[in-house]
Amino acid sequence: MSISDLYSSGAHKSNLGFFAKTVKLSFADGKLVDSEQKLLEKIARNLNIHEEEYQKILKNPDQYPIHSVLDYDGRIERLYHLTKVVFVDEEVTGAEMIVLRRVAIGLGFSVANAEKICDEAIHLVVSGEDLEVFTEAIKAVDIKE
Repeated sequence: MSISDLYSSGAHKSNLGFFAKTVKLSFADGKLVDSEQKLLEKIARNLNIHEEEYQKILKNPDQYPIHSVLDYDGRIERLYHLTKVVFVDEEVTGAEMIVLRRVAIGLGFSVANAEKICDEAIHLVVSGEDLEVFTEAIKAVDIKE
């Protein structure tokens, strides 16, 4: 197995864990509505999660370990990529915003700041900002109390 295979395998496992966490957060209110299902399908495609993996995660998201993104910039980068997926169809529904906020909280952003952070994230992605600008702007909005 080459180093690139190891990296790909590790990255894929990380994506599976992140997706499983997103699924768990989507089910936080006890149900999964059609718009949330569509968002999960978009996220799975973006993370290169195969249909069989997708179905297994939907049935039992706890089966997949979550590989935590430990540093602050890494959490912001995950939020950036997820926000781009949410906006891929150039529309953000209310259900997508709910899931995005839940994921932001799951990534370690405070409940008090989650709405503000997600609103700013959407604004930045709509404006076409790159990761560097996105990171600085999210840090400015994520006020620690």
